[in-house]
Amino acid sequence: MDLDLALVRAFVATAGTLHFGRAAEALGTSQQALSKRIARLEESVGVRLFERRGGIRLSAAGERFLPAAHEALAAGERALAAVTGAGPVVRIDTWGHLYAPMRTVAAAVQELDTVRWEPGPGRDWPSVAQALQRGDTDLGFGRVHPLPDGRDAGLTQRLVRLEPVDVVVGPSHPAADADALRPGDLHDSVLWCPAELDRLDFLRRFADRFGITRRHDGPNLGVDHLLQRLRADPEGFTVFPADAPLPDHAGLRCIPLVEPTPLYAWSLAWRESSRHPLLDSLLRGFAEMGRTRRWLEYDPRRDWLPDTDHPKLTPRQSADA
Repeated sequence: MDLDLALVRAFVATAGTLHFGRAAEALGTSQQALSKRIARLEESVGVRLFERRGGIRLSAAGERFLPAAHEALAAGERALAAVTGAGPVVRIDTWGHLYAPMRTVAAAVQELDTVRWEPGPGRDWPSVAQALQRGDTDLGFGRVHPLPDGRDAGLTQRLVRLEPVDVVVGPSHPAADADALRPGDLHDSVLWCPAELDRLDFLRRFADRFGITRRHDGPNLGVDHLLQRLRADPEGFTVFPADAPLPDHAGLRCIPLVEPTPLYAWSLAWRESSRHPLLDSLLRGFAEMGRTRRWLEYDPRRDWLPDTDHPKLTPRQSADA
C-alpha cells in the first residue's frame, strides 16, 4: 500500500484542529472534500483514525499514526526540495518570550543565511517538547529543564548560550543606586515573576538557592505590565538576561549580579529519531557563534547555574567545575 500524501496532509490538518471546518479552511478546500479524504485514508489503512461521537478526537490508532504522518510529510518536502534545488525549511519554536529568545535565533539566521527558517512561538518548554514529539516542529529554542513523567523522552538538547543575569529594580528600591549586587542581598526583597512560578524553572531555582522567600507571580500579561508593577513596588525586583531589551520605563535600574553571577542557559532541542537533515550544520553554526561571541564562558568560581543545567556543560566546562 502506498500512502497518498494529500490524504496524509488532510489527516494532519484535522488532527491539529480537531475540527473539520477549520482544517478544511486551512487547506483551502471544502469540508465535504476533506471528509472524503479522511474516509479514503481510513479505508486505505484499514482503521479508524478519528472518533466522531460528540465532536471528533483521535482514536488510539490515530495517536500512533500522527508522528509518522508528520515525518512522511517532512520527507515529501525534502524530496521536493532535492528536485527543485530549494533547501529544506527549518521550523523552530521558541519560548521564554519576555527574555527575547529571538535575539539569539536572529544571529543564527544572519550567520546561516543559506538556511530557510520558519520561526514560531511556543507557550513554554513542555508545550514545545510536545510539538517536537508530534513532529509539529523541527527544533526548539529556549531554556530546557527536566520534565516529569517522561514527557521529554527521546528529545536531545545542546547548550548554545550562557547569558549573565541582571537584577531590575524600581527607583525607590533601597539598592537602586548600587553598582552591583550579590544574589543574597535580595533575600528581603520581593521577586516579581513574569508568569506563574510553577512554569518558571529558572526563577524558582534561583529563589530557592538564594533564600528569596517573598515571591509574586501571576498570569503573563507582558513585559510592560510586569515592569509597571515593579516600578511601583519599593521592595520588588525581577531578573532579566543582561542583553535582553527592556522597554523605556523611567527610573528602572538594571544592576549586575555578582558573587556569583547567575547564568541563563539557552539550548536547542530536537527529537533524535527525526533529525532534520540540516541539524549537524546548524549545530556547527551555533557552536562557531558561541566561540566567536563568547556565549559559552563558564567559571564555577564566578558563576551560578542551577544543578539541572550542569549536565548541559561540555566535558571541558564540567572539568573546570
